[in-house]
Amino acid sequence: MKKRREPLTPDLTALIDVVFILLIFFIVTSVFKTPKMALKLSLPNANAKEIKTKTKDITIALNKTKLTFNNQLTTWDKIDLSLQNIKKKDKLITIKIDKTVQYNRVVKLLDILQKYQLNNLALITTKQDK
Repeated sequence: MKKRREPLTPDLTALIDVVFILLIFFIVTSVFKTPKMALKLSLPNANAKEIKTKTKDITIALNKTKLTFNNQLTTWDKIDLSLQNIKKKDKLITIKIDKTVQYNRVVKLLDILQKYQLNNLALITTKQDK
């Protein structure tokens, strides 16, 4: 009597489990992605109108010791070069300045902006409670 051999097939259960775990991981990490903030700032309060910013706008943040350009740490020389290369002079530049920053650092930034005639500025603050 001849024995019948069953064809060998790999068990796919473990493979399917791994695929589902990877799928869940990528879904969860993409949902909880938050915007990257290079500097932690304590913005001053103000009673001003709200503006809509676009992701293409330029963002400059300044605290006591650091400076960022579009959420990337930079130096005064590098920000000078970056602002020099801006073609559209009416492009919106949002500026976030910590309320503890010394006035001379703010003036230095405004001088660089004025040097390249970049006058479309928005100073970002936190909403004042009434």
